[in-house]
Amino acid sequence: MGREYPKGGKYFRDRCHAVFMKNKNVENPQEIKQLIARGEYVVKELEALYRLRKYRAMRKRYYDTETFEETLLKNIKKFSNG
Repeated sequence: MGREYPKGGKYFRDRCHAVFMKNKNVENPQEIKQLIARGEYVVKELEALYRLRKYRAMRKRYYDTETFEETLLKNIKKFSNG
């Protein structure tokens, strides 16, 4: 998962390891559930950022510097006039 992290996979792995080590002595089941939920949230956020980055790269390849909205408006004008 961390291979595509902006600062690199090693940085990502070291940070994850540090967080796990910080919480290694937690024994309260409720607190453990909260930590797991926070971790799942972080994973979802990272996945969303990766998808956004891939989407932006794909959009840039197909639409150059125009935004999707600009392209859509241009096509609407083109088809409504002709």
